[in-house]
Amino acid sequence: MDLLVLLGVGLLTGTTTVLFGFGGGFVTVPVVVWADSALGGDATRVAVATSVVVMVVNAGFATAVTPRRTLAALRGGGPLLLLLAAGGAAGAFATRLAPAALTHWAFVAYTAVTLADVLLRPGFLRPRGQAGSVPSRPLPALVGAPVGAVAAFLGVGGSVMTVPAMRRAGHPMRVAAALANPLTLALSLPAATLHLATAPAPALPNSALAGLVGLVDLRAATALLLGALPVIALLRRHPPRIPDRVHAWAYAGLLGVVVAAMALSGP
Repeated sequence: MDLLVLLGVGLLTGTTTVLFGFGGGFVTVPVVVWADSALGGDATRVAVATSVVVMVVNAGFATAVTPRRTLAALRGGGPLLLLLAAGGAAGAFATRLAPAALTHWAFVAYTAVTLADVLLRPGFLRPRGQAGSVPSRPLPALVGAPVGAVAAFLGVGGSVMTVPAMRRAGHPMRVAAALANPLTLALSLPAATLHLATAPAPALPNSALAGLVGLVDLRAATALLLGALPVIALLRRHPPRIPDRVHAWAYAGLLGVVVAAMALSGP
């Protein structure tokens, strides 16, 4: 049953990767917490680490199949990508040291704050003028380190910060979501490397350690990716036509679902 649920969530993750730039974090963290509930308080740390690995593969694949003309918006963004990577490594290291409950409730709090921000502050649901009608601006490189650190610490991926920022910088939702994937890849790759090289917590029972490599649940990650990758390929080849305003509301709605799921699964 766990495998079927993870495959189903993988299908959803592939969809959110293309439509919203969520390489996995918001969707996979709650479900891996549930699937690895036998780990007790360590389930959230394992879920964050597993989510980061899933994000690397999903975001990397989505970036590879994104049209070059879309990715051209990141031209000259080398310093931003390097600082995202540095922040991602720092955030992953912090996850190893932080109490599990802190990681869990910080995830809930940050997601809730982001939801309130996109609902209440002008520029996301209610863009100034039509999305894409004003010249788009690049993200400043200096935001890379804090975005990478917070995203890797919580396992949420870069999209939670970068999609609203790029939306307010003048990009329509479809472009903001597409550009979130290479940014997510930059921060999640060093974070995933650190998580895979991290030894499991010695307090975990042997039965709970099965399938773990470092802090990553490879069985859960594999099932999620088996569901996600075919969907990413399909939707990139045949992208759905979604009105920009509907697309933005759907992003906010998904944030609301995740806040509720993580709050209800709290330790």
